[in-house]
Parts: sequence; structure tokens; C-alpha cells
Amino acid sequence: MSEEQDDKDESIISHLEALRTTLLSCVYSIAIILPFTFFLAPKALSYIIKIILNGQNITLNYFSPVEVFMLQIKTAFILALIICFPYIAKKLWDFILPALYENEKKFIKSIVIISSGLFIVGVLFCLYMILPLIIKFGMSFKTQNINPMLNISNVISLCLWLSTVFGLMFQVPLITYGLIKSDIISYNQIADKRPYVIVGLLILAGIMTPPDIISQLMLAVPTYMLFEGGLLFSKLKKIKQFK
Repeated sequence: MSEEQDDKDESIISHLEALRTTLLSCVYSIAIILPFTFFLAPKALSYIIKIILNGQNITLNYFSPVEVFMLQIKTAFILALIICFPYIAKKLWDFILPALYENEKKFIKSIVIISSGLFIVGVLFCLYMILPLIIKFGMSFKTQNINPMLNISNVISLCLWLSTVFGLMFQVPLITYGLIKSDIISYNQIADKRPYVIVGLLILAGIMTPPDIISQLMLAVPTYMLFEGGLLFSKLKKIKQFK
């Protein structure tokens, strides 16, 4: 019994050490790219502002001498994350799915490409669809006696945060497919948990988005559709496998 417990403890420690190594590799990759993305940050910031304002006659204000500089650092970090995402996705999937057979290793390569594509699609969906609607929704409260004064730090921080959140939430179909393919959970088990998935997504959307129902639904609904897409893809692959 003692030997079994020792083996179990060693297994947990080895997994934690592997996780630590994986996370450090991801952090180091971002740190290496960060100096380069910092030089791109001012132009990227101007482009982001142009997209989310969507031609509206709005002026963004800043109230601290270093406020815009801090925003450029945040923007540089997000750009570095996007550039490094294929590498980060590979490291994470290698950690999550270590038990694949040699002939299944190509699954990791394909999933990294798809995962990176989904992350970029999530970011673009947020930039071009969600954020302009949020700004427009906020400006709709303007009246003759109430004039908005938008702070650039609040707007851009919200933009960067939501873009990252959408990019990550767009990984849901791959996570669903990966869990089913690796036999961690069966298709029927996860399909039967749909009500819990819906509640979980709504809770996550409520935590990760501003406190308005529009942005929460705009995150939760596409994510749930992606979840269903992952289930459907898994089912089709399973049917094809048995043919």
C-alpha cells in the first residue's frame, strides 16, 4: 500500500513538474518576442482604435502622462501572445495529450494549426463585431444633458481583454474534440452534460465580460455553438471510424 502511495505521489509530482516546464516555456517565448512587438504597439493601437470606433465621431481621452505608454505595453503583450500562440498551443497540447500513439502524433500538428486559426478568428470576431457594438451601445445613452467622456485606458484595456477571452473561448470545439478523441470522456457523457455546459458558459461570460447582457450573450452564444460544432465533428469522426 505504501509503495502504491509513493508511486502515486511521484506521478503527481512529475505531472506538476511537467506543467511547470510547459508554462515556463510559454512565458519565455512571450518574453523573447515582447521587445519586437513593443515597437509595433503604437501603430497597432491606432489601428485598433480605428476599428472599434467604426467611424463614429468619438474622442478618446487620457488623464495620466504615462497612461498611453502603459497601454502600448499591454498591446505589445497581446501581440506577443498572438504571435507565440502556435508554439504555446503546441506545448499545451503536448502536455494535455501525452499518451497518443506515434501514428497519432500528426493529430497534434493539425490541432495546433486549427487552434491558432481559431484563436485569430476569435480575436478578429471580437474586434470587428463585438467591440464596435459595445461602443455603440454605450454611446446610445448620450442625451442633450449627458455627454460621454471615454477614457482610452478603459476602452483599450476592455478591447485587449475581450480579444484574448474570445480567442481562448474559441478553443472550445478543439478541447471538446481532444477530450473525446483521447478517451478522457466519451461523446455520450459530454453530450448529456449540455445543460451544465450552458450554465457554465453563461457564468464564464458573466465573469469575463462587462456587466451588460449584450456582451455576455455575444460571448456565450458563439462559444456554445462552437461547443456543438466540436461535438458534431467528434460524432462524424466516430461514425467514419466504424465504417
